[in-house]
Amino acid sequence: MPNKTLTIDQVLTLLAETAPQIEALTAGLKPGQLRAATTHEEWSANDVLAHLRACADVWGSCMVSIIRGTSTLQAVNPTTWINSTNYREQDFRPSLHSFADQRADLLAVLKPLPPESWSLSATVTGAGSALERNVLFYGRWLAGHERGHVKQVARIARAMRPSSSSCGR
Repeated sequence: MPNKTLTIDQVLTLLAETAPQIEALTAGLKPGQLRAATTHEEWSANDVLAHLRACADVWGSCMVSIIRGTSTLQAVNPTTWINSTNYREQDFRPSLHSFADQRADLLAVLKPLPPESWSLSATVTGAGSALERNVLFYGRWLAGHERGHVKQVARIARAMRPSSSSCGR
């Protein structure tokens, strides 16, 4: 569920920060390290990125559709959506670049929106009772969801880096 306290500016800031943060956290890691799960994490950094891309596809698309005037949306689960992509198989760096490009495209739509446009809504069907969801709902959901996964990437990256302690001269 989305963080209901995030403001529009906070949503935009968090969405803009995700790809650069992941880039910085994974800098210097080799392809094998980016595909390896740690003993504490079920997912590799590559798995997390694939998941983030699927969520961005689904929830970002909902935001853009609402802004463009769609009044009814069919619910799509990002976990189901990822199976229709090759995100898990893609190499990390090109996949991260695609994610950053996609995010730039979404932000280009969101940043110029007047505050009242964040209240535009659609009825979402197909996942139980029909729900009214607005642009801000999806922005908060996406931004809040990504924060947790950026922390997960940080844990994975730390575990993949050799210890900085030295045992000799």
